[in-house]
Amino acid sequence: MKTLILILISSALINNVVLSQFLGLCPFLGVSKQVKTAAGMGGAVIFVITLSSLCTSVIYNYLLVRFHLEYLNTIVFILVIAALVQFVELFLKKSSPGLYSALGVYLPLITTNCAVLGVALLNVQNEYGILESVINGLGTAVGFTIAIVIMAGIRERIAHNNVPKAFQGAPIVLITAGLMAIAFIGFSGLI
Repeated sequence: MKTLILILISSALINNVVLSQFLGLCPFLGVSKQVKTAAGMGGAVIFVITLSSLCTSVIYNYLLVRFHLEYLNTIVFILVIAALVQFVELFLKKSSPGLYSALGVYLPLITTNCAVLGVALLNVQNEYGILESVINGLGTAVGFTIAIVIMAGIRERIAHNNVPKAFQGAPIVLITAGLMAIAFIGFSGLI
């Protein structure tokens, strides 16, 4: 039980997928303009990463390893992730058209989000079992959601402030992301 809690906290805060490993930056920077949209993207990412961690772990441990096809893991993982994203896209299109249109092109980009594939590959690399993989996926997705919602909150506040012209737009967003990354390094105890 202690190991699972450590995996959860470590993947969410200490090894934050966005701010420590720099994976999943495209949706992090693109969808973090409003807290509501960022929270919706975070929810979609939580669902996809957690479920893909479960599915890829089961497929890897019970099919690929059993038949000595481990070398196919990246291709199989991408197919599983793509199918899950299609499911999320259809669900959001029917249940929440506003959120679906707000997420726009970034929702299908979850398929190519390197954070999602990275978690599946790290689960294999760390030799996690099914439960550990799911916990790692959940922690990673929660960490992504924390980072994107904090960034959206900061960006909403920045929009109402006087920012020097040279720093408006992408420069201030990247500076903010850098400062957030420095803050998250504090969780690892390096500072």
